[in-house]
Amino acid sequence: MKILKLATLGLAASIMAGSAAAATPIDVAKPSVVIVHGAFADGSDWAKVIPLLQAQGVRVTAVQNPLSSLADDAAAAKRAIDAQPGKVVLVGHSWGGAVITEAGVNSKVAALVYIAAFAPDVGQAVGELGKNYPTPSGLAHFAPDPAGWLYLTPEGMSQHFAQDLPAATTAVMAATQGPILGTAFGDKVSVAAWKHKPSWYLLAEADRMIAPELQRATAQAIKAKLSTVKASHVPQQSQPAKVAAVILDAVQSVK
Repeated sequence: MKILKLATLGLAASIMAGSAAAATPIDVAKPSVVIVHGAFADGSDWAKVIPLLQAQGVRVTAVQNPLSSLADDAAAAKRAIDAQPGKVVLVGHSWGGAVITEAGVNSKVAALVYIAAFAPDVGQAVGELGKNYPTPSGLAHFAPDPAGWLYLTPEGMSQHFAQDLPAATTAVMAATQGPILGTAFGDKVSVAAWKHKPSWYLLAEADRMIAPELQRATAQAIKAKLSTVKASHVPQQSQPAKVAAVILDAVQSVK
């Protein structure tokens, strides 16, 4: 038994040592990437993309948004930006697009990447952006609690938010989702970083939360470098390599 225990400990140590040796060191010449999640999610939403960036020597930080207001989420993003050693590529998904639009004016931010995201102009709120476009089916599946926080129903998560992911995965996503305070969708952007920073946009063609037509118009309005992917609202989970490629393109553009 003692020999078996020692052998097990030795194997574990070898695995850990091998993993450490295989880890790609941070390339200090590259900008850091700060990633901002959207509503009904948290920082783990990026768990498939982060290793792909780290494998290229990129320092990555995923912000944990309180989802209580645009100002609160922008403050969380700004803290993460300020903590980076140099230039930053700021990435936002969905609601996180409004957050990076507000927080991206930070002088450290060199580029913006929008993943199936909103990008309001000054004085606009996320809640008013889709009025002239088809109503996405997922919007019928918000479930408010008595305090005004919005959740997605299990059906909303599995059939409209992430319909290209396995049912077992969406069940966990529904259970761990980050609710957003409903009033946040009425918060107006006070600055628009995309007016002064180069931008990239990844359009999710099968999105049932933000109309693809609105996404395309948004990318055009902010003069973003546009890519498309056949994915649900969460390409970072169903098509992580495509998302990572767009982010790395932005990283490589920063001098």
